[in-house]
Amino acid sequence: MALDHPDDPVLSLDSRDTALCIIPPKHLWPAVDHLRSVYDPEYKIWPPHVKLIYPFVPIRSLRKVSGLIVTELQKAAEDELCLDPLVQLQTTAAFVHKEMDCMIFFKSDINFLRMAELARLRQFILDCLQLDQDHIGPFRLEVGQSEGAGERTNASTVQKLDRLPLLEWKVDKLYILIRDKDASRISRGIGSQMKIWGEIDISTFTLLTVKNPISFYKDEDEEEYEASDDATSGTPTPGPASRLLTRLPYIFSPAKHQWIQSPIGSTPCQMEAAPKSLTVASYNIHSETRNPPARARYSIIVENLLDEQSLADILVLQGVTNDFLSEICKDRDIRDNYPFFSSGPPNQSGVEPLPAHTNVVVLSKWPFSWDSILLPSGQSGSVIVQFNNIGKYDDGVFLPVILSAVHLTSDLTDSSIESKRQELSCVLNHIYKEHQGHPWILAGDLNIPTSFYAIETAVGKKRISLHDQKVLFELETMLTDAVLVDTCIASRVQYGRPPNLNQSLHNTDALGGEEDATFDPLVNDLAANNTPNSFNRRPQRNSRILVRGLDFTVTGFNMFGQRKGVLQTTSSADSNSDSSDDDSTGQLSYGSDHWGIRCSLNCSTDVLGQVLEAGKALLPMGKNFSWPIEDASTLAFCVSNQPGFPSEIDIAMGETALNLLREVIRQDEPGPTRGLPAFLVVPVGSFGLGVWTTTSDMNCLCIGPVRSNVFFALAIQRLRKASSRGIKILRRSDTQFGTVLELEVGHIKMDLQYCSATTIAETWPRALALPPTDPVFDLLPSILATLKPLRDLYHIQRTVPDLAVFRLAHRLIRCWAKRRGIYAAKFGYLGGIQISVLLLRLYKLLSRHGQTVSAPTLLTTFFDHYAGFNWTAQVVFDSFFHKTLKYRRTAQEPMSILGFYGPNLNTAQATSVPAVHAISREFKRARDLLAFHVITWLGFLGDDVGATEFLTTYKSYIKITAQFWGVSLAKGNSFVEWLESRCASLLADLSKQVPQMNPRIWPARFVNQDASKEDAEYEGHYLIGLEMKNFSSKPMEDEDRTVALERIQAILYKFQTQITNDPKHFDSKSYWAGTEIVPRSEVKKLQLDTRDWARHTLEAEDDDIGDSEFWRSMETEEPSDSQAKKEPARSLPSRPVYEGKFRSASDVLNRIRWDQSMDSGDYIVGYEDRFSGVMERSVDSWKSETTHEEFIPEHRILFFRRKSDGVTVWDKKERRDEIFGSGVTSLGHKPRS
Repeated sequence: MALDHPDDPVLSLDSRDTALCIIPPKHLWPAVDHLRSVYDPEYKIWPPHVKLIYPFVPIRSLRKVSGLIVTELQKAAEDELCLDPLVQLQTTAAFVHKEMDCMIFFKSDINFLRMAELARLRQFILDCLQLDQDHIGPFRLEVGQSEGAGERTNASTVQKLDRLPLLEWKVDKLYILIRDKDASRISRGIGSQMKIWGEIDISTFTLLTVKNPISFYKDEDEEEYEASDDATSGTPTPGPASRLLTRLPYIFSPAKHQWIQSPIGSTPCQMEAAPKSLTVASYNIHSETRNPPARARYSIIVENLLDEQSLADILVLQGVTNDFLSEICKDRDIRDNYPFFSSGPPNQSGVEPLPAHTNVVVLSKWPFSWDSILLPSGQSGSVIVQFNNIGKYDDGVFLPVILSAVHLTSDLTDSSIESKRQELSCVLNHIYKEHQGHPWILAGDLNIPTSFYAIETAVGKKRISLHDQKVLFELETMLTDAVLVDTCIASRVQYGRPPNLNQSLHNTDALGGEEDATFDPLVNDLAANNTPNSFNRRPQRNSRILVRGLDFTVTGFNMFGQRKGVLQTTSSADSNSDSSDDDSTGQLSYGSDHWGIRCSLNCSTDVLGQVLEAGKALLPMGKNFSWPIEDASTLAFCVSNQPGFPSEIDIAMGETALNLLREVIRQDEPGPTRGLPAFLVVPVGSFGLGVWTTTSDMNCLCIGPVRSNVFFALAIQRLRKASSRGIKILRRSDTQFGTVLELEVGHIKMDLQYCSATTIAETWPRALALPPTDPVFDLLPSILATLKPLRDLYHIQRTVPDLAVFRLAHRLIRCWAKRRGIYAAKFGYLGGIQISVLLLRLYKLLSRHGQTVSAPTLLTTFFDHYAGFNWTAQVVFDSFFHKTLKYRRTAQEPMSILGFYGPNLNTAQATSVPAVHAISREFKRARDLLAFHVITWLGFLGDDVGATEFLTTYKSYIKITAQFWGVSLAKGNSFVEWLESRCASLLADLSKQVPQMNPRIWPARFVNQDASKEDAEYEGHYLIGLEMKNFSSKPMEDEDRTVALERIQAILYKFQTQITNDPKHFDSKSYWAGTEIVPRSEVKKLQLDTRDWARHTLEAEDDDIGDSEFWRSMETEEPSDSQAKKEPARSLPSRPVYEGKFRSASDVLNRIRWDQSMDSGDYIVGYEDRFSGVMERSVDSWKSETTHEEFIPEHRILFFRRKSDGVTVWDKKERRDEIFGSGVTSLGHKPRS
């Protein structure tokens, strides 16, 4: 019958490189391969198949054997022998493979008659070949394996396989497969692949063979080859835009009351009213994989999904189980908001199950088609979604929006990092090849660690290698190179986020990468329970939404799922479940161990990176430094070991002092009950930003509804009463920004300012996020100037990409500037706000597309960029804030560093030309150090020898000497500090008269080297270096030098005269001041004054706080017992005379409301109504806010009357005032002696 020729080789069924198989039709593959991609290690090696004969004949015999089989089939047809069996695979089973030590799962047919037909076909072929097969196994389609799995896991896998739809087809072809081992012709990651050598059509009795074996799965290398051919041909070819993806979503049919696959048109095209904006949400719900499933958190998750902060056009869910998907498919509200589901409910008959234990599912308002791609690690894969009616046209071709929903490998180990790299590469390569040029969104749980603290600790503990640390940063680079914009960072840079008033100001161990964390074990107990390693128990930004920046504009970003809900009774299908969830029923819990995220997008050209033309010209250019930049933890160690870095004790003392000040100022005022908001006391400056040092003063701003003089009258009374609690008033000063009280609270120096702004206090803290054009800021320029530090501070906090990175960099820059003698705003150098603006602008430009920037990278770019900055011609400003900059620089501004809010934008107005010269020179020195000389941050800072270098840099110096004797150190130091404050005017005069000399003052005090800290007499010096050069930076001629020195002498004489003639601050009996020009030799014996002057403070006397007019506003003292019940005030304490002025109704109203000795409920306001004449109402119901509907202008107030005795205490017509004693009432009092 067969192979009778003597030269024919002897046939044998011993080749594992060939097989004769039955293969289901392609339309049955997706459901099977969806599971095989997760559970079957031979996925992509074998197609879905039923082995008919395996092992099969050797490769050299295939042609003759296949021809023989066809011949015998033709003969059988003539004998009317039917060999086209029916296959129905619906039963799930498993067996233990002893050699492989694993469990094999498969689908089979238990119908005896159908299996007999398959057996008859196999026996017919064996008879054709005159062969027998010793070990003939059952007919089955293998779907997966599990190694060493327990019964519970195996049972869960069997449940998934049971949910596969029925696999039924008529066998009309037999496939001859051959194993291809050539790595250049098979998919990456596998050693061999079974390909089609030929097929036998048993209905037509024909044989089809191919010259080169064909893969069942499209080969990746072929894709690259085909793609390159198309790219170079120059001929347009139908791309992905012209076809749907292979799978359709499910929709719920009310008529059938079940889920069905959505019928969608065959070709994507843009709908007539395509949305111009999209909202995309992502949520890792962390469903538990126990069997039977635990459902206690399901209701909380659903509540989170339906919250107004989470509702979106597209929702990407990760960590989804079959049970959870089945449950949410029942929820009508979920269905109404998201009609289209990528997968239907697995508990419905005919709906395939989800492949993995936890999966990615996409819900949408808009129709789509989708595919899944297998990730190299065998994870749940990536879902690729194509929105058929949303996209853009490119040269007449419609390109639909593509969404790649992912859930990458978790954990922080070497193997997991490599898995992430492979998985992300797989996703990006797929998009490049299949959807290049399409609008693209990447969303899900990327699981890329972002916490620098966690990463560097893992390196230190050898949990990951230095190589894998670099791989983590390469992952971020891969996203950037793909032109993907991180919507979280991009939104924050552009629009900011609501201020977090509860955020710690002093988290000194944070190194960056923890802002906007979606996985936060420090807050979320579910996350903490899932993080066994303490070093990795840090906030991480695992979940992200990234968009192709060329096609989308980010317009907003927010988080959700951060509120706890009530755990519900578990309604498990297994009533005998031993789950412990019932014990927690009714308890509060988060819905997931992750927070959800949502972004809003405009479907248009990205404008986020398109800053003003002026800003574009100033974009920092990248630079590769020749030295190895240290990591963030080493930088943090360097910063934390610098003098003045606050310890935990210092931080606790600072917060305690701030809380004490708040308590004393507010005194638990029941402001709202009197119709007014309470006083607000908030830190600003370095303490508010979290970059303060132990030598910094704490700047505080109080906001309230009363006038400034009323507030300070009350504040001084209350602060003096609290002297026993460690509070001192050191002095009161009037600045261009208002009155400042200098305080000492528990050895912490504080500056207290006040802002009278009722609308701000009433809308706190929402007012901070309002735009500058909002009516709430229709305030006087003086009030806006007082508010400016607070508004600037919160703008920085809201828009900085990562506050921890910003703080770390800010601290090092400040330390560097201080050591180099350019940190002193009062002398025209850099101050805290200038450093903040310089740093924030650069940080936002570097991060504008969502890039992660570490503190070391930020710092090296900072020094390199500003070393080449043209301070004379260019303006430093935040182009994301000042989109339409109207600022015009004047000739009197040698440096322009613009803040954010008015009225005064330039924060560097006090800077002089010589100061700019010094700052520029120090930036260049820093750049050169970083580029060529140093390899550590400690080496960059170097020893604190800046002052010593200053003493040897110049040939001539101006020496300003201050001496005091016979007074306390505290009082004498006050005189020296006053003299120091006057040096700014001297520098201004020098800059105008002799600018070519670049006079540079060192911003610290010097003393003689033999001076003792125990001396009661004191002599200190301030030094100004002089460059004896002309405008060409060449040495001066003798004549020019003489003229310059004469001008300097005249300026010094004028300065010294002004000092010694000041009667308020200078007393010749105790003080002396002098100025002179000295050579370098006379300053070599000086050294910095290291005395701790903070220990020597003196509580202010009345004259230090204010003059007689100020004290006239201090009419009464508050009761000593603040808790005592107020009694009706029938008579007021004695008051000083206030002649020549009648206090206004507004003053009286504020006094009654805020004076603790007066009961506001005992007073009535009489006023003139325009229609009803004289009317009365209580003080507590009087509305002072102009926007209130019951507002009455205060000029209509006629009188105030006390209810308890009927006495009129203030009368406008008679000009009588019993509250302050002003007007005619003052004539009855004698002046205070």
